[in-house]
Amino acid sequence: MREYQDRAEARPDPFILYEYFDLLEQSQSAVAKLLKAPRETVVFVPNASVGVNTVLRNMVWDDDLQDEILHFDTIYGGCGNTVDYIVESSYGRVSSRAIHLSYPCEDLEIVAAFQAAVEASRRDGKRPKICIFDVVTSVPGVRFPFEAITVACRQAGILSLVDGAQGIGMVDLNLSETDPDFLVSNCHKWLHVPRGCAVLYVPVRNQHLMRSTLPTSHGFVPKPRPGEFVVGRQVPVPTTSSSQFLNNFNFVGTLDNSPYLCVKDSIQWREEVLGGEKRILAYQRELARKGGKLVADALGTTVMENQAGTLTNCAMVNIPLPFGIISDGTVSAEDRDKVSRQLGGREDGRVHYVVPREQTGQVTAWIKQTLMKEYNTFIMIFPYHDRWFARISAQVYLDESDFEWAAVVLREVSKRA
Repeated sequence: MREYQDRAEARPDPFILYEYFDLLEQSQSAVAKLLKAPRETVVFVPNASVGVNTVLRNMVWDDDLQDEILHFDTIYGGCGNTVDYIVESSYGRVSSRAIHLSYPCEDLEIVAAFQAAVEASRRDGKRPKICIFDVVTSVPGVRFPFEAITVACRQAGILSLVDGAQGIGMVDLNLSETDPDFLVSNCHKWLHVPRGCAVLYVPVRNQHLMRSTLPTSHGFVPKPRPGEFVVGRQVPVPTTSSSQFLNNFNFVGTLDNSPYLCVKDSIQWREEVLGGEKRILAYQRELARKGGKLVADALGTTVMENQAGTLTNCAMVNIPLPFGIISDGTVSAEDRDKVSRQLGGREDGRVHYVVPREQTGQVTAWIKQTLMKEYNTFIMIFPYHDRWFARISAQVYLDESDFEWAAVVLREVSKRA
């Protein structure tokens, strides 16, 4: 990345006007090949949140006030806020509907919950127009059946917006088979590209819907307005493609876009040094499963998983910490025994704690700060279903010894919580 930044600063005009677009096209071609998608369907944006915002803010909502956005209640917080803002700013033209999930659950249950929500929406006189869902959810960090929900969306006549913030580099995203209506995935997470960079996929059939980038910039082409003469505006960069979609996104004002140019280099490094995507994904998935069990055994709990074993079909695991949350603030012996049984407590000397619910936020913040300040690490800690979980990721630069260390740390911190 520093090389591209240095070249841009040394000779800004030739680099930005000419060299940049050639390098950008190489990265677009490389990521398109990885996603098994046509090159003209992929562009880069700073992050997945920008991609989700770009899609939703380009949607045109009907004046009959019947359009509805569907999403699952495990939606990433920033994307959930985006949905709320779209609803708020549409002056009643669109509403939203959350689909409740309770993990661990089966993939078929998720599909059934989606189909039930579509039916409920239509019974209520609404028109479900688009559904946003994950590749791997953030909290808890589990593999989501995005392929099956994409099919269900298509069958129901609903646009599919796949939030793959945790996706490329961890899960095989074969877009020629899945064929979602929109997908965005961060390249700066599992693909090892410098921050911030995400790939936004829009098939040709839907590119006419993406009228503007975020923010609107030089590539925007306004529609003709009857009776009004529109003065042609000068564009400071050359038009590099016959695709209006690509031209729109290839230059969005003056930004440090050097991470976009690193995509091709990252993919090449993963192929030549790490052995390719198939090997990387298999290593990460196996390490997550072995390492997750190792940590859970040390804590006396069990990794979150469903009967089909699909939740851990990625590189993340969610492990309950050995204490739970109760609702009324009392800590009776009966409550303690109940939570201990729920967490899989054993008679082996390990203590399972019970914490009053009103202290949830305080305890969560303390655990995160302690991990960072005293152990120089970050592990995502979150409360879910009356217990705390640790979400642990299996990256290529980790091995089982790192999970062994995490087990010791989490056990120590749990005893102090």
